Amino acid sequence: MSASGERNDAPAASSGEDVAFKSGFAAVLGRPNVGKSTLVNCLLGRKLSITSRRPQTTRHRILGIKTTPTHQVVYVDTPGIHRAAGTALNRYMNRAAVSALDGGDVVVFVVEATRWREDDERVLRRIHDTRSPVIIAISKVDRVRDKSLLLPFIAEVSRRTGCDEVIPLSARRRINTDLLETRIVDLLPVGAALFPDDQWSDRNELFMSAELIREQLTERLNQELPYRLSVEIERFSDAVDPVRVAAVVWVERRSHKPIVVGREGGTLKSAGTRARREIQSMLGRRVHLDLWVKVKTGWSDDEQALMRMGYAD
Repeated sequence: MSASGERNDAPAASSGEDVAFKSGFAAVLGRPNVGKSTLVNCLLGRKLSITSRRPQTTRHRILGIKTTPTHQVVYVDTPGIHRAAGTALNRYMNRAAVSALDGGDVVVFVVEATRWREDDERVLRRIHDTRSPVIIAISKVDRVRDKSLLLPFIAEVSRRTGCDEVIPLSARRRINTDLLETRIVDLLPVGAALFPDDQWSDRNELFMSAELIREQLTERLNQELPYRLSVEIERFSDAVDPVRVAAVVWVERRSHKPIVVGREGGTLKSAGTRARREIQSMLGRRVHLDLWVKVKTGWSDDEQALMRMGYAD
């Protein structure tokens, strides 16, 4: 599906030889914390999704668009598919991930090297009936100390999934990522670009700013607290210099607020300073950032609260 709702299948020609232009969606799925967002960022050559060491950092389905003279790949980054017996937020993330299969031209199933888990089985069940070609991407191979374990694991994943297209890679070290991109493009249909050449995402600057703030807080907070906060942009004024951004950090309990603020405001100040720099880098302009922490009891299990915060299907 294109941005206009229709797809123009008339091929475009690249300069030089007449090569049929290819375009389509590559849905990147996997369980939490297998490196999907890091891989998509690597394939795009720029930061689309925030990342952290913690699982379930990605909460939304996000499109990253890469256009070249010969093809346009729309990478669909997704939350990790997991057991959804938790909150309404958990259920939303699973729906966002699974919905990427609708209209996907290629599915990239990301599995962490030497670590097959119960949630990997859940992902496999979800993609079992897809008619799209599937590529298995074995991620984080650079972290495997005993390389003799890789070949047996690759064979086991191929057996479990019934897929012969298995590519071991490392997004962090850029090992085999070019090979993955080549195979994705090979499998795309011929057709005109789905998005303008200068568009690189379906998300706007407000969404990206909120995510960059949440990324910095996630890196600084321990245990389960990162899963109990969300960031909402209340004001974004780009008609002035510097750009003025005001954001609210929502937490679920009153006891969470002083933890997020930190001693003498240190945690919030540190996260805000780094987030402001990241937003400036994204916008290419100076930014003034104001942050507040507020309490919304049980927001992660409140469907209406989630919709107001932007978690809408």
